[in-house]
Amino acid sequence: MAQVQYYGTGRRKHSVARVRLLPGDGRIVINGREMDEYFNLETLKLIVKQPLVETGVEGQYDVHVNVEGGGYTGQAGAIRHGVARALLEVDPDNRPVLKSAGFLTRDARMKERKKYGLKAARRAPQFSKR
Repeated sequence: MAQVQYYGTGRRKHSVARVRLLPGDGRIVINGREMDEYFNLETLKLIVKQPLVETGVEGQYDVHVNVEGGGYTGQAGAIRHGVARALLEVDPDNRPVLKSAGFLTRDARMKERKKYGLKAARRAPQFSKR
């Protein structure tokens, strides 16, 4: 008997998270490690759990995540986005709750690229009259 799985892909900055939701007891595994082991900061753990708490299904699903790219904060945001998308597959009625909380919106803020003739994205070389 195949176990039912729900998938969601989340992105933020340079991080991409592939999320699977499985019926279970609420374990969150990120890149083969427990969430408490992967994230040191409590705020990042809260960010990951937000969609589950908002929809009231915390403790009903195991979350398995493969995440790559970016830093810890970007990865936490990508996981939150992926979990929210997977919860939409679980029950489309979750959409108004997740949408109003802003979990379905892809955070489009990215690092601006460096331009030629400049030292950074906007930083110009120091001006000298002579």
